[in-house]
Amino acid sequence: MTDQAEPKKIMTQPLPQILDEIEDSIKLANEAAKNARDAADEARKAGEKAAGEAARVAAEKIAKVEQAAKNALQQVELLKSTMLEAASVVENNLFGKKQP
Repeated sequence: MTDQAEPKKIMTQPLPQILDEIEDSIKLANEAAKNARDAADEARKAGEKAAGEAARVAAEKIAKVEQAAKNALQQVELLKSTMLEAASVVENNLFGKKQP
């Protein structure tokens, strides 16, 4: 039983073939890196676009809420004024004062 170690691939192939394989591997690695950079750039652009859209929608909603709050405040002021006027009329009627 003889255990002969299988020769390493580098020892059985000619050097030009090995160098060609290395060059091909480098080209594939460079292409994979370029694809990764391109994908990262696309993801960044998509993220920026989404953030811009979210900011725009949020600003619109905030403006609507602010307008609703202003409208509510105006209604409260009108109600307050009406209530004060009504209280004055009731007070005048209770104490027999004539209305102006």
